[in-house]
Parts: sequence; C-alpha cells; structure tokens
Amino acid sequence: MAPSIHLSPAARSLFDEPLAIAVQGLGPQQPVTLRTSLRDETGELFQAWARYQAGDDGELDLSRCPALPGGSFSGLEPMGLLWALQPQKPFRRLVKRDVQSPFLLQLEVFDGHGDPPGALLAQAQHERVFLRDGVRRVPVREGRIRATLFLPPGNGPFPGIIDLYGAGGGLPEYRACLLANYGFAVLALAFYGYEDLPKDMKELHLEYFEEAVNYMLQHTQVEGPGIGLLGLSKGGDLCISMASFLKGITATVLINGSVANVGAVLRYKDITIPPLGSDPKRIKVSKSGIADIVDALNNPLEEPDSRSFIPLEKAECHFLFLVGQDDHNWKSEFFAVEGSKRLQAHGKEKPEIVCYPGAGHYIEPPFFPMCAASMHLLVGKPVVWGGEPKAHCEAQIDAWKQIQAFFRKHLTGKPSGTSNKL
Repeated sequence: MAPSIHLSPAARSLFDEPLAIAVQGLGPQQPVTLRTSLRDETGELFQAWARYQAGDDGELDLSRCPALPGGSFSGLEPMGLLWALQPQKPFRRLVKRDVQSPFLLQLEVFDGHGDPPGALLAQAQHERVFLRDGVRRVPVREGRIRATLFLPPGNGPFPGIIDLYGAGGGLPEYRACLLANYGFAVLALAFYGYEDLPKDMKELHLEYFEEAVNYMLQHTQVEGPGIGLLGLSKGGDLCISMASFLKGITATVLINGSVANVGAVLRYKDITIPPLGSDPKRIKVSKSGIADIVDALNNPLEEPDSRSFIPLEKAECHFLFLVGQDDHNWKSEFFAVEGSKRLQAHGKEKPEIVCYPGAGHYIEPPFFPMCAASMHLLVGKPVVWGGEPKAHCEAQIDAWKQIQAFFRKHLTGKPSGTSNKL
C-alpha cells in the first residue's frame, strides 16, 4: 500500500476552520518529513515543515502524534503546518487580496529527516476558502463610500458590523468575509489609499465614516437598532472615534487599538483631534535594520498630548479590547487600561479587556501565520510586530470566538454558537 495523505474536510475548508491531517501506508516507525507550501496572489512562497515518526501500524495522525524537534515547530500541534508557515523572503505578511479565490495548500511527505529531505512519498492539494457557499459579496460605491458589503445566506436582516484595518490603507476584505460566514452583515471599509480616496493619511474626516454608519443603519438587510465596529491597529482608534461622536453604534471591538488619535489629524464638524506626538529617537533599530517602534509614541496622559486622547466617555456602546501583550507596534495594553479608567471615571460601563500573553500586533482570524516583521508604511522601514508563533496562533483562535460572541450578545441578544459547515 503506497503512502497517502488523508485530509478532513477532504477537498476544501474555510480558512479559519481546523484541518485534520493524517498519512497512511507508511512503514512501522518510519521517519518522515511533512512540508506545506502556499503561494499568495503576488507569487510569494510561504512554507512550513516538521519531522514525524509513524506509529507501529504505519499511520501518522497529526492530532495524536507530536512533531519531533528540528522543524518549524515541535510537539503535538495538529495545525502547526498551517500556523507555522513563513515567507521565503523576509518581511512578507500573508494577506488575502481576492476573497473569491481560495488559497491552494500543497502538502508533501518525504522519507526520513534529512536536509534536504529524502524521496517524495505522497502529496496532496487542499483549498482554503474564504467565502462560505451563499455568502454575497457586494461592492459599495454610494456617495463617498468605498467599501465591500458581505451578506450571509438567507433573507436577513442580519446584525451589522463595519470592519476597519490599519495604516496599510487599501480595502482588505478577508476578515469581513470570514465574519459574514457566521451570520453577520459586514462592511469592509476603505479610508485611504484606494480608488479615488486620498492617497495618504494626513487628515481624516469623521463625516466619511458617518456616511458608512448611516448606510448600514438604513440597509434593509441590516438588523437595528445599532451596529458594531471592529478595528485593528489604526482602525481601532478610528472605531473609538466613531463610537464617541456618531450615533447608532452598539458594540465596538478593538484589536490592539489606541485610545489616542494616531498618525493623522482627525476632524469632525468643528472638532479637531491632533495626532499623538512621537519621538523618532526612541525607535530602536537592530543590526539587521529592523525597527522596534514600541516606545516611539508619546504618552497621551501628559501635556500637550492629552488633546489626542479620544473622548470615549461620550460613547453609548459596549467595548471589548483584545490585547496582544507582546505587541511591539505600540503599548496596546496601556491604551486598553487607560481607556477603561477613563470610561469608569465618567460613570460608564467597564469595558471587557482580554489579554493574550505572547501575542503580537497583527491578531488576525485563525490560522493566519504570525508576521514577526514587515514594512511599516508610516515608518518607511521594516518593523518588528512582536509575538511568539504558537501563543499568537492560540490568541487568534480565542479572539475570533470572543469577537463573534461579543457581537452576537450585544447586536442580537442571542448566545454564541454556530454551525461550521461549508
């Protein structure tokens, strides 16, 4: 019997769901090397590999068999071959640009533990998809809004969420569409560096975001009376600003966000919030040229920078802060704690704060490999994002559950729990 790879689900799975991997037909106790490969849409190659030993029956089930030392990971890690994927060129981050096409995962089994590996014994392909069957992708070009709306299957209406990414600009859709797979109407919203939007992030106007909120509140497929906001990094402080000044926000989730306005002047009607100051002298640059910017920003509790602190006590919504405690982009935990103090000092509900030891800045949906360092558009060089791969992966799995449970609770009043079938 020739060796063969068995996957469950067999041919395709949602990117954020687990994939069971097993190899059959090996010799008793046979040493093998397993390798996964994935190319992003720009052709960049990401790979992970691990050393294993088959059981006495010639079977290798990654849910029961630990990886041996010497590969991309070791120990019992059923999904290690996915979360440990690393770019072959430095400073590349795995992102999904076209959510309508899958990522193609290649799996290979080689004989022995050599480097380079021995003979190829078996190979398989698997599609990691982003859109569940029946989810609708609707490009939105209404007024000034540049966005994509994802609607779940069925008649609706559905709880509505606006999803914002950070200072990278453009229109990332992958988190919004993965979230729509679980019954939410999610608007992925661009705010600069996309189509006819401003090319840079010097000045942002909250009226643009207000237009997006009103679009969602008036949409027949969106369940009222309010909507949720989800923001990562710069998207986080934008969500706090929206919650503080705009009506119709019920629940706001911040992933490693700031409670101070960062990176651009923010204007709304006659209000101007300056960006938090920074000192480039506090940036540490390693011998390899990678910057650590965690200490660069000023303290928004001190003058004159207190003017950049967003008045989140004006918000009439529930807050959830998700914090990577090894975030090297900025001091996310400090921001969450200070935001909580400010809310409580003004008699507001204490926000939920969930901290993840060993997690870095980019807490993405489950099974996106951790990006240790990549180019930072505002800094102009590669920066370290922090995190330890296994802890970061575990944080992403938990954060994904927290996000869905929080929105389900506050936008629908229903408990968490959803089917996972494609």
